[in-house]
Amino acid sequence: MTKPLPKKFNCPTEFAMTVLGGKWKTIILAYLSERPCHYGELRQLLAGLSDKVLTERLKDLQQSGLVARGSRSDPKARRPYVLTPRGATLTPILTDLYTWGTQHAASFGVHVGNPLQRLNGSQCGPRADVKVSVKPAPPGKPAPPGTRHSPRAQ
Repeated sequence: MTKPLPKKFNCPTEFAMTVLGGKWKTIILAYLSERPCHYGELRQLLAGLSDKVLTERLKDLQQSGLVARGSRSDPKARRPYVLTPRGATLTPILTDLYTWGTQHAASFGVHVGNPLQRLNGSQCGPRADVKVSVKPAPPGKPAPPGTRHSPRAQ
């Protein structure tokens, strides 16, 4: 989303797809809906993405108000990327996309992995010095990815 948004769209889906445009933004948001991640960790997760494009997509997501740099108590500490409250509203949609991909991958003859498992031992994730504000899912909605009740966490 390097150019300004048009002031008018024909339908809400067109607007949403313009903001989320391209495969990389949605994948970045999906990883950040799991937990905050530093740039290097996102780089590991998105092996097919160049540094230039990752940097551009993160800037686009920040300009859209969907992603921010987390705050920290130690000024020398690295700041991870986190979903903003606006970005967190996409979590149920991202969970549904994950579930759909899991359920239908075999019928397309493809295998899908779980790259976040590679980072389980890393510092990617909630830490005491990083402030993250995410609303819990409303009753009857799926739990956010990464929580005990998420299909991914089981």
